[in-house]
Amino acid sequence: MDIPIIDTDTHLSEPPDLWTSRLPMDKWGSDVPHVVFDESRQIDRWIIGGRRAPGVGAFVSSKWPEFPPSHPPTREAADPGAFDADARIARMDENGIRAEVLFPNLYGFVIHPFLSIKDARLRLECIRAYNDFTYDFTRAAPSRFIMMIALPFWDVEACCREVERCHERGFRGVLFPSKPYKLDLPRLEDPHWAPLFKMAEERGLSINFHIGFQDFTEDEFKAMTGRGNTRARYARDSSLTILGLAEVVGDVLTSDVCIQYPNLKFVLVESGFGYLPYLLETLDWQWANTGAAQENPGRELPSYYFRQSVYSAFWYERTTIERMVDLYPDNVMFETDYPHSTSLSPGPASTAEPPRVEAERAIRNLSPELAHKLLYGNAARLYGVE
Repeated sequence: MDIPIIDTDTHLSEPPDLWTSRLPMDKWGSDVPHVVFDESRQIDRWIIGGRRAPGVGAFVSSKWPEFPPSHPPTREAADPGAFDADARIARMDENGIRAEVLFPNLYGFVIHPFLSIKDARLRLECIRAYNDFTYDFTRAAPSRFIMMIALPFWDVEACCREVERCHERGFRGVLFPSKPYKLDLPRLEDPHWAPLFKMAEERGLSINFHIGFQDFTEDEFKAMTGRGNTRARYARDSSLTILGLAEVVGDVLTSDVCIQYPNLKFVLVESGFGYLPYLLETLDWQWANTGAAQENPGRELPSYYFRQSVYSAFWYERTTIERMVDLYPDNVMFETDYPHSTSLSPGPASTAEPPRVEAERAIRNLSPELAHKLLYGNAARLYGVE
């Protein structure tokens, strides 16, 4: 198989000095995110806004010999590709991956400690510093990485300024909370977000909903990842989390967002694709069955706007691939979720096959044209990969 692969979901693990090397602690004090050694857990742990957060290696399962939620205690014990650009590129070359989309770990899955930073200026500087870190990381091979903009989503004007700043540096998408109302912010369809969505549409930037950036409360996150969690419960919670973006699909397709911004693209990240044909069939049926079609004359069915505006990706799914491409060939992409516990990262505690093996298995019954769309073409069009 000679099709290059664009991996539409990978994670860039935050090194211990990400913020301390960019933000002066003599000005901001211990509110600056930093790392301390936790004697009780024997791990290097993040402290954000003066509060305890997960360990430095909490999201690095690749090559780790134990099942999750066990994880490397330090950066040094983790898979180097999670932190180091040269090691990441070598891994990509080994797996035939042409480019990767990069998402955060901490800011993607652990929102509440950042929101607990009382000084709004420091909160903003933390986001800017993360985006600067992403940019610096990709300088090793700019054409191999697709950068996502982390947003100070509590301030729309600040969001727009950061989008403008990052877009000029080559960022190609925006990370956006799928359920902002859970954070006491307006829902997706509210005019509150109009300046941001308009700016993203004008610049060809997609709005990316990652499963980690949704509605975790602190207690829910601790319950899913903490000590004492059984393997069965971890399997249940992680599976239901993956399906958590179904709500935002309904929000996007039954509101006026796709009509007001017809060229704006929305991406479902790390949620899989197999459930979507059923969800879209349900939305279409209910749209007619509840009278919404009569109440909104001139509007198309929700599935129409999905084809127009929404993308999602598969990674370990096998039995539903042909059904996906039969219905939505232009909306399906490929992802690996590296280096998380569900990623296509073979190891002592993982049943995953390497990305190239999984990709070849997925496309073996497809035409060359369809195979190219799934593994490269659709993502290249979405993210402007030349």
